[in-house]
Amino acid sequence: MIKEFKEFAVKGNVIDLAVGVVIGGAFGKIVTSLVNDLIMPLVGLLLGGMDFSNLFVQLIDDGNTYATIDAAAEASIPTLNYGLFISAIVDFLIIAFSIFIVIRSLNKFKKKEDVVEEASPTTKTCPYCKTEISIGATRCPHCTSQLEEVLEA
Repeated sequence: MIKEFKEFAVKGNVIDLAVGVVIGGAFGKIVTSLVNDLIMPLVGLLLGGMDFSNLFVQLIDDGNTYATIDAAAEASIPTLNYGLFISAIVDFLIIAFSIFIVIRSLNKFKKKEDVVEEASPTTKTCPYCKTEISIGATRCPHCTSQLEEVLEA
């Protein structure tokens, strides 16, 4: 069992997958930082100084208004954090577009396989004796049957 596991774990596909997951996690952190630290503050500035990370709705009205999600959480007030959801959507769209660009670039580098055309047949089967004969034959060399009339019909 250990030998089988070692063969499985050392296969190229498993190692490639592991490397992809690690790089994907690091890439995700970079994109999250890009969204949270650069894009959303700029979008918020364009929308009049809006801070997306603190857009939320209080689900219980206790008479107080909380300025931040943290302040509401400190008071044990449940919130619907739609600003964080918007940030996550932007985050996803950037990651999806980046992966699309990478895959598209890789596909351009991949050697396109030549489409092999099927060669026209060089033989045919005699309808009488089922022997394989030349495509241009008009008489079967095996059974001497006339072939033109039969194959044309």
